[in-house]
This record gives sequence, structure tokens and C-alpha cells, in this order.
Amino acid sequence: MAEAPAYRQSPLGIFGKAILGLPVLLAGCTVVPKASGPATPPPPVEKPRSELPDDQVRNRVALLVPLSGPNAPVGQSIANAATMALIDTGSTSVRMTTYDTATGAPAAAQRALADGNKLFLGPLLSEDVAAISPAARKAGIPVISYSNDATVAGDSIYVMGFSPAQAIDRVVHYARGRGIKRFAALIPGGGYGRIASTAMIRSVENAEGSLVAMKSYDRAKPRALERAVADLGRDQGYDAVLIADSARLALAAIPLVRKSSSPQARILGTELWATEPSALKAATLGGAWFASVPDDRYRQLAVAYRRQFGKSPFRLASLGYDSMLLVAKISRDWKPGTRFPHAALRDEDGFVGVDGAFRFGPSGVAQRALAVQEASPAGVKTVSPAPASFKE
Repeated sequence: MAEAPAYRQSPLGIFGKAILGLPVLLAGCTVVPKASGPATPPPPVEKPRSELPDDQVRNRVALLVPLSGPNAPVGQSIANAATMALIDTGSTSVRMTTYDTATGAPAAAQRALADGNKLFLGPLLSEDVAAISPAARKAGIPVISYSNDATVAGDSIYVMGFSPAQAIDRVVHYARGRGIKRFAALIPGGGYGRIASTAMIRSVENAEGSLVAMKSYDRAKPRALERAVADLGRDQGYDAVLIADSARLALAAIPLVRKSSSPQARILGTELWATEPSALKAATLGGAWFASVPDDRYRQLAVAYRRQFGKSPFRLASLGYDSMLLVAKISRDWKPGTRFPHAALRDEDGFVGVDGAFRFGPSGVAQRALAVQEASPAGVKTVSPAPASFKE
């Protein structure tokens, strides 16, 4: 557990001056249980007690991310970016404390509740969101998670992660508007593949296109991708094929597509491609389209982050930054000591952050204004800009 210090300074902003003097924030906190003799009955189970001092002028906000284990670098990146946003906004009414979910998300949530936090930012993993949701709902604490799993959203649980369904819908409609009608799809096995396949079916139907073939493959099986590509064109050709996987896997799939019955098919990708900028410069991917949040402001955030921490942030760090921007905005009308104003999260005009415009829909899933990008050896270029707001 680590607490972000109180900053009483004017906002510096990643879009103006550099962020200076950001301290190291995330030290560990471990509680060692007392030993008991064999004849002594076990003590009654008690709820965690707060280790933090009272604060009458700021609202407590808990950041629940992994700070140890295999996902620690991502969690640390999110935590650092959230703290940058707290400094940039100059907010004096929010007190953020970070809790490590890698040692047990439910235990982290219980500590956060005992410390008097009124809002949870995170967790990162969908299974951790599901694990803490009952306690959060019982306490009336809303959760703004960094997961992209829409199935965990609803009833005061919000999903802020990048949605494959929205990215697929955006790129399919863009392609349809450019005269592409016959679509195909290569879908990996697993949870992401199930979301992608459902989204592809709905998107093509809504765009009044035709889904002529969709094949799945198991990444762990040799030649599974090759067989899936071969099966795509057995019956009829297609104008475009969605590769619902990483850009690096697309590099392996595209040569197979070019040797198939549809060598001129346009290649489409998902939001995953935005996390692999180096792969997008490969000549093999040239001309491929994918939808993602706009990157202009994220690049500025990355420059400020590298200046401060000496390394690049993980792409998901922007979620930490934008969630804290949202909290800082709402905190202007959030009286310390009161419940977090749930209704403020339903603002139809939404919010604008590093990743552009977003708002939470009725389901609790973040709706995002996405851009369509085209891969090129010279660098990714925007072929259809994201709307600046939901009023456009």
C-alpha cells in the first residue's frame, strides 16, 4: 500500500511544461501476523483497520493495480501515470492510495474500504474486478476498472479498457464506406476471440455487408493459422479480412492471405495493433487499416513519462492518467466525506483525456471516439480522425 502525497501547486500539464520532482511513491506494505501457541484459541477474524491518518479536506480514492508479480510493470506504469495526472490537475481535494492486487484483490479491496476510500480505480484484470465487485457494491463504492471485459460491467461497476468490439465496429464501417462489402475474419481461440467473433458478425450486419467466412485457430497448434487461412477462401473470395490478433501475428498471417484465393484483400486489424508501433512499420502490413484511440496526446504523455521515470510507459498507462483526470474534474463538486457522485459518471457529453473523448454508456462500458489508422513503413497515418467529442 502506498499513498500519493498531497500537492499544493499549480498544474504543470503534460501538454505544456515538463513534470518535475515526482517522488517515488509505491513502497510495499506487509502485515506480519502474530504467532500463537497451540493451546491458545484462534483470535476472532477482524476486518482490516485503517493505517492512514484522518483527512477532513480530501476525498480518498483507491488505485487497485498489480505492483508485484508478472503484471507489476503494467500496474506500476498505470500508477505512475495516475499520479502524474493528480499533479498536472493541481487537485487538492483528492487523496490517492495505491493497493497491490497481485497479493489478492479481495484483500486489497478490504484494506481500501477500511481506509475510507470512496471510489476504486482498477483493478486491471477482469477476474480481479469480479472478485472485488460484491464488497464494493455492498459498501456503495463505484469501481472504474481498467479491464476491457464488458461482462463484468454494470450495477456501479464501470469498464474503462479499450474494447475490441468498438474497434472492430469502427474499422468495418470505415471499410464498408470505402466500397468493401465481402468480409472474412481470422479469429484466435479464447475469450478475446469470442468477443471479436460476436463483434464481427454484428458489425458486418449493421454495416450492410456480407460475412462470407470466419475461421478460428489455436495459437498453440502448429500450422493452425495456415489451415485457417486456407479454409477462408474455399467457397468464395472476400474483399477484406479482419485479423483479430496482435500485429505480430498479422505479419505471419498476411503472406498466407496473399497466397490464397483473395490476394488483393484489404487487411483489417483491431485495437491490439496500437500497442505494437514497431511492427506497424513492416512493409507486410502496409495499407492495413485498424481502429484505435487517437495517439497524439498519448505520445506527449509518453515523452513526459520518459523524462520523469527514464523509461517508456506501457500503453495502458493512459487509462491511469485519464481516470484521474475524470476524478479531478468530478471532485470540484464532490464534498469531502460524502459518497462519490455516481450520476456524474453518466455525463452524456463525456470526458476528454489522453485517449480522446469517452463516456460511460448505460451498460457501464466506456464508449470511445476512435480513429482509423493505416499502417505504413513510413509510419502510421490517420485516414479517418476520431470525433473530438460526442456532440459531433
